[in-house]
Amino acid sequence: MKRPYLVFTLVLPLFFGIGNSFAQSSLSLKGFLDFDAAYNPNSKVTSFSLGEQDLFITSDITKNLSFLGESVIKFDATSSTHFAVSLERGIIKYNYYGNHSILFGKFHTPVNYWNDTYHHGRVFYPTIFRPEVFNSTIVPIHGAGVRLSGENLGKLKFGYDALISNGIGSMEVTDNNQAKSVCLAFHIKPVEGSRFGASFYNDFLSPGTMRPNGTMTMVPITQNIVTVSASYFKNNIELLTEHSAVMNQSTDTAVGTNLTHCYYGYIGYAIKDKYVPYFRFDYLEVPKKDIYFTPQFSNIYTFGFRYEISYLAVVKVEYQYKWSSTIKGNEVNNYYFQFAIGF
Repeated sequence: MKRPYLVFTLVLPLFFGIGNSFAQSSLSLKGFLDFDAAYNPNSKVTSFSLGEQDLFITSDITKNLSFLGESVIKFDATSSTHFAVSLERGIIKYNYYGNHSILFGKFHTPVNYWNDTYHHGRVFYPTIFRPEVFNSTIVPIHGAGVRLSGENLGKLKFGYDALISNGIGSMEVTDNNQAKSVCLAFHIKPVEGSRFGASFYNDFLSPGTMRPNGTMTMVPITQNIVTVSASYFKNNIELLTEHSAVMNQSTDTAVGTNLTHCYYGYIGYAIKDKYVPYFRFDYLEVPKKDIYFTPQFSNIYTFGFRYEISYLAVVKVEYQYKWSSTIKGNEVNNYYFQFAIGF
């Protein structure tokens, strides 16, 4: 008769211990939204649009264990409601020693500075849109897998990331081949406000992988990406530049290895910490024989002005000139407006 009481005595403290651990966890919910407008002087058409509504959740479960989740509601023409929900990030992070952590889940790949720094809260973007390298789906944006990360190590504030994920053509719940994608990245911050980084990405694309243009690959492709970046945001000065070289290698000897170049440079200057005129130049060149990307050559010049009402309320206006081999007539002019907030 004493054994049930003994079990109850042993289990009860464990139950309350778990309960206290959850009671001590901190949950934070934030959100972001942007309203956009575009004017095309050629067609004389003005279009209004609701951008992404981003829900951002973080929680400190224990001293060393935390969670980060990011879900986005955005326009989707294929949906019956014309909007769809997308899980952009879901990360379990365990800080196992000092500034070193191991992470599990779905990530934005650390393949370049922009992708690992600016996510879906447009209020934090220095410009209205992402660089052309993202619009042309050159950079693999997401990856589901395991990631090792370290930051602010030593005098140079060295940081590193090593990500193993399912890779291109796969899904968050399954891989479409035996190979895993690998992304290795590191950076230093020698001067306050500065950051210099480099990364390497490798993946194997099996036949049947969806290309960015919606068609399927017919032969195996090995993809390697090398990226270098430099940035400085301090003393009212904003500087950011990145260059990526993408090598798509095919088993087809007639195609061989093709090298895609893409880079952008951004410069801005804050006046009274609220008014920021800025300029960005984007360059993209995909060779004609590339077996994965759409062959093209593009130059984009963006002139803009950003008014920071507060940290969580920003208005931006832009003029953009784009010359591209994929556009009828090769060139287009557009004017854009964005009101982005955080809440």
